Amino acid sequence: MLEARPAESERPDGRVDRRAAVPLLRRLRSAEGLADPSPVYDGLRALGDLVPAPWGGYLVTGYEACDQVLRGRTWLVPDFAWQERQTGTERWEAVATQEMSRTLSRLNAPEHTRQRRSLGSLFDRNTLRDMAPEIEADVTGLLDRLAERIRTDGEADFATVVGEQLPIGTVGRWLGIAPADYPHILTMTHNQVHAQELLPTKSQLAVSEQATMDLREYFTRLVRERRENDGDDVIAGWIRTWDGLESDREATDRMVYQLTMFVTIASLETTATLLSSLVWQLLQSPGRWEWLRERPEHIDEAIDEALRYDPPIRVNSRVAGEDTVLAGTFLPKDTMVHVMYGAANRDPRRNPDPHTFDPLRRGTHLTFGGGAHYCLGAGLARLEARALLGQLLERFPTLRAVSPPEHAPRMVFHRVTSLRVAA
Repeated sequence: MLEARPAESERPDGRVDRRAAVPLLRRLRSAEGLADPSPVYDGLRALGDLVPAPWGGYLVTGYEACDQVLRGRTWLVPDFAWQERQTGTERWEAVATQEMSRTLSRLNAPEHTRQRRSLGSLFDRNTLRDMAPEIEADVTGLLDRLAERIRTDGEADFATVVGEQLPIGTVGRWLGIAPADYPHILTMTHNQVHAQELLPTKSQLAVSEQATMDLREYFTRLVRERRENDGDDVIAGWIRTWDGLESDREATDRMVYQLTMFVTIASLETTATLLSSLVWQLLQSPGRWEWLRERPEHIDEAIDEALRYDPPIRVNSRVAGEDTVLAGTFLPKDTMVHVMYGAANRDPRRNPDPHTFDPLRRGTHLTFGGGAHYCLGAGLARLEARALLGQLLERFPTLRAVSPPEHAPRMVFHRVTSLRVAA
């Protein structure tokens, strides 16, 4: 287990040196850290609830402190106004970063409030109820394909055959996207999120820039087609809503493009990782798969434990909207902090024995965020996971993992790239 040694991590005044977190963050991006981040989380928390980041700002590791940031009205996302007040703005001027800064996740009130209200109750109970039969049918078809791959090859990659395909099928049908375009959208999404890393490299930013331009071209064309057809689909409805809010039709189409792109990206990478991680965690411990198969009433609890144990987004950033105190430390206005979801969810003060995956834990987690930026698709992600796991347990009673999952070398958007299974 990694532990911070006071002689190396603390300065003479007792404060933690900014370099203390460097080896931990490097390990979190490594194959070893991606497979088992628990020593990293322990090491970060050993440095305190608020750890100076090597590049400036702070890493927030404790559950209560993270919860305070996520729910606090004076904590903001790093929008354009904040970016303009910074020095060394090269990262913020990147094309991909600029484009994402126009989307809902990077807006503060009042613009965030206006855009979110325009979406209405995006995935309310009635909407999810209407979507459920089609999601169940999608799951059936994907599991048919998984069974065929296992039958012919002896094993199959759950992540690519099922985990990635269910979310794109769900959001694609909801938005009226042609199934033939799904592979292209997945590739663009995988490449775009590089820009959302804490410290993206120049090569990552270049890949993300091209993906962002491709996404802009694709969804701008899609919005233009929906305007011309004026149908009853979701995107056409957004166009009519924003036509009533904006006098400039070009501004309306740009707004709808940004909403459509954001909802698509937010719906894919995160849910796909949840599905694969959930299956992996259930297959790791002998008897756990069979136990849950015999007790399907605990499926929802298993899903929440997977969200706690291995959050699809491991880090999120906020800035202080005013001078404040967090975890006993004074932070001036504009200070950036990074909410470490994984470390917070495994804070033993909130969830005892945090490194044990326990479907009966009934613990708490911050994976869907909090406050104004609470995840819009939380209910949909749970619905997809519930539909998948219910059928998977019934149809594959002897499912087993052939090898541990493989991960993309990223810190923020955790992605399972492969999970080989057999039955």
